[in-house]
Amino acid sequence: MTPEEERALLRKVDLAIVPFVSIAYLLAFLDRINIGQARVYGLEKELGLKGNDFAVALSVFFVGYVAFEIPSNIAFKKLKPARYITFMMLSWGTTMTLMGVVHNAAGLKAARFFLGLLEGGLFPGITFLISCWYPRTQTNLRIALFFSAGALAGAFGGIIAFGISKIEGVAGLSGWRWIFIVEGLATIVIATICYSSVPGFPDEPKSFLSPSESAKWNHHIQKDQGVILLDPDFNWSQVRNAFKDWKTWAYAVMYISIAQPLYSIALFMPTIIKALGFTSARANLLTVPPYVLGFITTNAVGYFSDRRARRGASIALAMSFVVVGYSILISPASFVVKYSAIFLVVAGVSPSIATAITWIGNNYGPVCTRATAMGLFFTTGSSAGLISSNIYPSKESPRFIKGHAISLCFACLAIVLALVLRWECRRQNLYRDQWVEASSSSSTHPVRGGDVDMANPTSREEKEKWDYEHLTDREILELGDKHRGFRYIW
Repeated sequence: MTPEEERALLRKVDLAIVPFVSIAYLLAFLDRINIGQARVYGLEKELGLKGNDFAVALSVFFVGYVAFEIPSNIAFKKLKPARYITFMMLSWGTTMTLMGVVHNAAGLKAARFFLGLLEGGLFPGITFLISCWYPRTQTNLRIALFFSAGALAGAFGGIIAFGISKIEGVAGLSGWRWIFIVEGLATIVIATICYSSVPGFPDEPKSFLSPSESAKWNHHIQKDQGVILLDPDFNWSQVRNAFKDWKTWAYAVMYISIAQPLYSIALFMPTIIKALGFTSARANLLTVPPYVLGFITTNAVGYFSDRRARRGASIALAMSFVVVGYSILISPASFVVKYSAIFLVVAGVSPSIATAITWIGNNYGPVCTRATAMGLFFTTGSSAGLISSNIYPSKESPRFIKGHAISLCFACLAIVLALVLRWECRRQNLYRDQWVEASSSSSTHPVRGGDVDMANPTSREEKEKWDYEHLTDREILELGDKHRGFRYIW
């Protein structure tokens, strides 16, 4: 395939995948965080929430969300993505709409639980789909584009909530109720066109590529991803392999250490800004500029991370800004300085999430093992929402020292684990280089999948080459990223 053909096919794949999945995630994130905006427009008072009722309403979302992620991601490969995503969007959109007519704390908590349960499969499923469609050095930017839709949701969520709240009293409903109803209906409308818009996996027939284009693109992906793209028949050993690898847990803990500051700032930014002395309306509007900056930094880091194929260093650098930001928020600085610190937090945590997701997707195989590892990764990371939901009680306003301190500690842990995983992936690459002489043009370079013969990975020649004569064909196919011909991105 010539460079011109590659660029043309890449544009086709991008247009088929990135716009719709970005819109779907924007709506999901908007529906997830709009409770923070509804809060400043009187949700607590009208529903009679007391004590920790609001924190519980936030937390139960993540109980449902976490419960569904691993089984959903394992099933995602076997189900048609279009059907699966359509069902999820219709279901959570309906739940979101009905949340606008709840009348007490119990109703709010029940709605939030089912909202989390029905959204739980979207994010891990879409990122898994992207990791299967692109070469590893083109994945971070696409996941960044998709994930930065969440930053746009945060940015426009404040403006949208401000506008919708102005229809206070229509049909006898409060403004905060209309926030839920209008945004839920928007999700339902978009879901109706989902079925014909979402592509399947690369090895499935597709309308936007001709058979010859599809064959060329699949070969292009195989050249880069190598053995981790193999998809042997399902076996529970592939699932167990993901759980047995210590790196899976290190990635997962790193992800929760990034996600916790993200959820803290996403759920409580309006509350934190209001506590600095602003009105409810202005607090929601002031959430917009930090999210715009987050959108920019997410895509910039994604671009350079792909260009250099360096994930660990990108995360460590970006999370350093988060550490500085939370350090300022804890301090007795002026409200102007503290508002500026929010920019640092959002600018650092948003690209770190996207890069962490890309990293684990780049380095696991075969396909079922990757789906399991990513499911565990997301389940652990989403648990951060349970922590974030309960560390910003109103009584600690305006400084919220406990919440900011916990977020600061998690950010520091994320930096440490990013550097540890970077070291381990690089160490494994150096060890495996003894099997094939590495050079600047060798496919054992860390950004390549390895120079295994993908047409005959279990042939006698391949077994001898990699010293795998003692393994069965199936065992070789299930090696995935453990194959000596594979190189990690670090």
